[in-house]
Amino acid sequence: MLNNITAHDLPRALQRLVSQARNAEIATLPRRSFLKLAGSAGLALGAFPQVALGQAASAAQPAGLKPFQQPSAFVHIAPNGEVSVVTNRLEFGQGVQTGLAMILAEELDADWNLVRGAHGSNDPAYVDPAFGIHITGGSSTVKNSFTQYRELGARARAMLLAAAAKRWNVDVKTLRTEAGTVLGAGGNKLGYGELAEAAMSLPVPEKVPLKDPKDFRIIGRPTGRLDAKAKSSGRQDFGIDVRRPGQLTAVVARPPVFGARLASVDDSAARAIKGVKAVLRVPLDGGAEGIAVVADGYWQGNQGREALKLQWDTSKVEKVDSEKLLAQYRELAGKPGPRKFDADMAPLATAPRTLDAEFVFPYLAHAAMEPLNCTVAITEGSAEIWTGSQSPGLDGIAVARVLSLKPEQVKVHVQMAGGGFGRRFASSSDFVVEACEIAKATRAAGFNVPVRTLWSREDDMRGGYYRPMHLHRARIGFDERGKVLAWDHVLVGQSITTDTLFASMMVKDGIDSTATEGMRDPYDVPMRLTVHHPKVNVPVLWWRSVGSTHTAFVMETLIDEIARGTKQDPVAYRMALFGDKHVRHRDALQLAVDKSGYGKQKLAEGRAWGVAVHESFNTVVAFVVEASLKNGQPVLHRVTAGIHCNLAVNPRSIEAQVQGAAVMGLSMCMPGSAITLKDGVVEQSNFSDFTVARITDMPAFEVHIVPSADAPTGLGEPGLPPLAPAFANAIAQLTGKPIRQLPFNLA
Repeated sequence: MLNNITAHDLPRALQRLVSQARNAEIATLPRRSFLKLAGSAGLALGAFPQVALGQAASAAQPAGLKPFQQPSAFVHIAPNGEVSVVTNRLEFGQGVQTGLAMILAEELDADWNLVRGAHGSNDPAYVDPAFGIHITGGSSTVKNSFTQYRELGARARAMLLAAAAKRWNVDVKTLRTEAGTVLGAGGNKLGYGELAEAAMSLPVPEKVPLKDPKDFRIIGRPTGRLDAKAKSSGRQDFGIDVRRPGQLTAVVARPPVFGARLASVDDSAARAIKGVKAVLRVPLDGGAEGIAVVADGYWQGNQGREALKLQWDTSKVEKVDSEKLLAQYRELAGKPGPRKFDADMAPLATAPRTLDAEFVFPYLAHAAMEPLNCTVAITEGSAEIWTGSQSPGLDGIAVARVLSLKPEQVKVHVQMAGGGFGRRFASSSDFVVEACEIAKATRAAGFNVPVRTLWSREDDMRGGYYRPMHLHRARIGFDERGKVLAWDHVLVGQSITTDTLFASMMVKDGIDSTATEGMRDPYDVPMRLTVHHPKVNVPVLWWRSVGSTHTAFVMETLIDEIARGTKQDPVAYRMALFGDKHVRHRDALQLAVDKSGYGKQKLAEGRAWGVAVHESFNTVVAFVVEASLKNGQPVLHRVTAGIHCNLAVNPRSIEAQVQGAAVMGLSMCMPGSAITLKDGVVEQSNFSDFTVARITDMPAFEVHIVPSADAPTGLGEPGLPPLAPAFANAIAQLTGKPIRQLPFNLA
């Protein structure tokens, strides 16, 4: 059961969250069946009171099913047999709306051709059942909700069977289900749509049997996504597409330096533009100020913004410079600091061989295809928002605070999002709070209408938050066989969670666990890891695969360098280090090796193999790549992946996620893929000066999955970390020089 999940099963950055979250108060419903919303509406989606979780410790739960165990919130069966499955996470490209629907439909015995997907809200039913808060992150959706959604489907199926037994006046044990139909003796059959209304009046069973995995007919089958047709045809609506009656659109003039405030404002030209309704001075994230131009639409609002004449006071905020900051990081790396690991470093002095390395990683923008947006409608005593939120519960609480409401007076309508990669889950709820401040000011100005705050691409690129800049420094002592005797390592970079509501759970002894995840493991080497978290005036946030974006590169390129330095095959060297303790790592790497032809297939002239394997979010991904140099520039030709994610719910989605994450990892390697600052100003503004991999950069790609019947782990992020080091290791084979910087610098 999910309530018996252990801490070590969770993403490391969130492990301590569970113990506190389990004590959080989750409102429960009376033990009853599917809520009857309308006589002919079919099986109800549910109508819980909109009570957002405060995530504070409280008394033990009452007996009975919790909201997230009630089918009424998750299943709607229409009279025509269509089954809508509500997703308790944000769908923003990772395929969870399909994956969770597959899990529930499997136990429901639904006709997959009639299954549809829908989003949830900030209702308590839609919390992560393991974490106890609303969250899409940590590649935890399928992992944490696998049993939950199986049980939801099984409960709904049991109620449909009971309704059929009552109608036919037979023993329920004589009935069976198949593809959305209840079948009885003598050829009797009833579609789920015919039984839905009657099933609503029946009790919800607490305990239900689940299928033997050998009987799965949906789980494990490569399945196209439920949203594929709408997205590929341009009919899919996203948060940016929300249209409410009377809606106005706001665009914001933000300061050039984070935290700066306005010195003077001349808005006369902006107010004169046709379609501009109001020009408002509003508070922004981090103590900054801005000007919101509220207009009939984005075009008019943007014209108004361009007409503003603003002067900014930057005298009281730090003006970060990337080059100077790197020098500061280097100086800091030489000083004592808190230690994550503290092995004896005495063997360094006598080690037969030593290796010294410094790694530099820049700030990175999330750069999702859909810029940030949030629509807010305020009425007396309530508010509604429409946005792609990774944490609608926390965002709902933030809305309530800004608008002086109670959390239960706020409804968050979660919208399909065009990417996010962590940007839509900040503990400050920055872009949601901003939208509420603007809507509140617009209402005070006499416009009692919904307001959509829309960010431009340039706003999104320059408006924070970013993957932190990091410096790593290592000194390693080892012998002629490659045995590591001592590994002295220093990591410098901003903390993502310090000064946030996650600090008490993720920061221990001054070290942010999101920064160090992926260090040392799975290699049992004696390491001393010193960590520095400087305060810098640049907003930072988790970025797809979080700490592993840099720690995997450091670990896997250094392990490779030791193997090359001792004339050992990099695969054999890793296998020896894994020993018998890391079977999943061995299996994933061996699968990638076997499928790639590594060591057996002769490569084309000028090409080299590269290898890396890394575990993040309980999933192991191994890459074997082929790369070359063309006109002095690295070229990635082929990637073969070995994946160990336990049970593969949807192999097609796994393939898509691994490929997508790997392409994002490839982007980190390419020239121009860095966010830099000069005099406090972000120098990049759009894809013209912030590089992302394009279709012409895509290598040939094969994804292979290690067979397993164990409970599934996550895959939204783990495909990213090993790509860059595998690519770098291939280039190092060709040049004889290790790559110590992202993006690649071969100078």
